[in-house]
Amino acid sequence: MPPNRPVVALTACRRDIDGVPFHAVGDKYLTAVAEAAGAMPVLLPAMGDTEAGGALDLAAIIGAIDGLLVTGSPSNLAPRHYGGAPARPGTRADPARDATTLPLIRAALAAGLPLFAICRGMQELNVALGGSLHQHLHELPGKRDHRAPAGQPSAIRYAPAHPVELNRGGQLAELARAAGTDAGGHSVNSAHAQGIDRLAPGLVVEALADDGVIEAVRVEAAPGFAPSFALGTQWHPEYRATENALSRALFAAFGDACRARRVARL
Repeated sequence: MPPNRPVVALTACRRDIDGVPFHAVGDKYLTAVAEAAGAMPVLLPAMGDTEAGGALDLAAIIGAIDGLLVTGSPSNLAPRHYGGAPARPGTRADPARDATTLPLIRAALAAGLPLFAICRGMQELNVALGGSLHQHLHELPGKRDHRAPAGQPSAIRYAPAHPVELNRGGQLAELARAAGTDAGGHSVNSAHAQGIDRLAPGLVVEALADDGVIEAVRVEAAPGFAPSFALGTQWHPEYRATENALSRALFAAFGDACRARRVARL
């Protein structure tokens, strides 16, 4: 593997397909890592639980990769991980993923590994560091319905849905300025029912929706190789990432951090 082609692990979900368990990652995440970040994507199975064959060797995984992308998912993080009320019947869960991602995120940050967390991934980042979640944003007074329209094609489900305001002193705004886009407001897609309630210690808000929902966060003073990168977005920049200036800038910065990590460890 040449030094300029870093390896990025993507978290997978455990899913049953025709009664057979699979580990799955959406193609849009793989495409964004390969095309917009210029990295080699590899799938990391959801095998953190002992039932699936024993806990993963996190140190070995982190030592073998140059970046971590914590993907989105139709499933929700189990509320017991943040002291929330039990999930309602019918809520999609993935305990094997929970058991994998939460310790993996903490270990990755401790090791200075570049980390990009998207949608469920951003929620996992918040919970891994001690935060909590709202389970039903659309039921809260003054909050919009952030869920994607059901039964629609991807072009509709991932179309721009609402504005976000970037923190003008933040890393996202800096990336937006460098990309030649508005460093203040942007319109983003929206496909989530849950969101951050209590912000974890060590996280800084990078963007807010017009209803006050936290849409992006940064790990403050994250250790790592310059340029450091430890960001999360509630929206989905991986969808057609090369066609959106802010999404391109996000994945390019992530890719640069991963390349710096690879050069430093080889």
